[in-house]
Amino acid sequence: MNMGLGEALRVTLRGSSHGPFVGALVEGLPEGLKVDEERVQSAMKLRKTGGTYSSKRKEADRVEWRTGVVNGITTGEPIEVHIANQDARSSDYSFLPNHPRPGHQDMVMLKRTKGEADLRGGGTSSARMTAPLVAVAAVVRPWLEEHGIRVEAHLGAIGNVEAAPVEDCPPRWANETCEALRCRDPQAAASMAELVESTKKQRNSIGSRVDLTVQGLPLGLGEPWFDGLEPALARAMMAIPAARGVEFGHGFAVQTMHGSEHNSPWGGSADEPVLLGEQPDGALAGLSTGAPVKVRVAFKPPSSIPQEQHTLNLSTNQQEPLLVKGRHDPVLGPRAVAVVEAMALLVVGDLMVRGGFHDA
Repeated sequence: MNMGLGEALRVTLRGSSHGPFVGALVEGLPEGLKVDEERVQSAMKLRKTGGTYSSKRKEADRVEWRTGVVNGITTGEPIEVHIANQDARSSDYSFLPNHPRPGHQDMVMLKRTKGEADLRGGGTSSARMTAPLVAVAAVVRPWLEEHGIRVEAHLGAIGNVEAAPVEDCPPRWANETCEALRCRDPQAAASMAELVESTKKQRNSIGSRVDLTVQGLPLGLGEPWFDGLEPALARAMMAIPAARGVEFGHGFAVQTMHGSEHNSPWGGSADEPVLLGEQPDGALAGLSTGAPVKVRVAFKPPSSIPQEQHTLNLSTNQQEPLLVKGRHDPVLGPRAVAVVEAMALLVVGDLMVRGGFHDA
């Protein structure tokens, strides 16, 4: 099975949720980049479990750079990333493989592998696999920042509670609730917290959305057609576990717009063209315009919920009650903020190398 992302800058995932480790092989990362451990751990902290609104699984998420990094500097050789699993609790999945969970990959992966898959904690499909992606992206981020590229996301919605756009919010977390939810809007964060708490009391889960802005991309970044800026980003975002939709710019609102509303004129000069308008497209024909790229990624409600559900038991061929125990997120958006940012950083980094927009 292919578990790789990117072409010139390629990240191939390894490990599993309840195995000894999760990790990745990174190929094509330029030599001479500093691995800032403080920034790496800061990024890992935004993704990790154990918080107020996430699973109570507690992992140290200490990142080991086993190859390709010497004295904190990348060598240009393939990098092996290793993150140990220390708090897996496989006994929570004793009902597998006979009683696959609703909404999970248990059934389809079981059939795909003819019963050989490790289904504990989601196996290779688990969100635990995003940990090495976040670690690698934390190395890519300062490199892209040197080229003027900024990637920022926050929690845009939980249920019907909408946050303000990230550019209209305080530049940092205004309070502990904002930080716990990864939402920059203090008023929305307070309402989101109430909604999550009420959902948990109902032994249920709820859907969410992460809003992303990528700024400072050079004009023309992207490959035609299938590896254009939006197709590449969309593919990466939809690979995040539980992602169910991706919108760019005006998104599905374009169906009610006229061309005269949607089209953004060019301004600036022949040497430095600038796309004008209230919300100009960040890419046209898959190539960056220089305007901010606005992305919204919707996540389904977590499938593992602490209430009884009826689903097929493979040992009896009957629909039977299943109560999923263990430690699970009531909402995915808060932890997904770090992953959405990581995916954007990795995709843009790959396109920068492929398009010759970087300095080696």
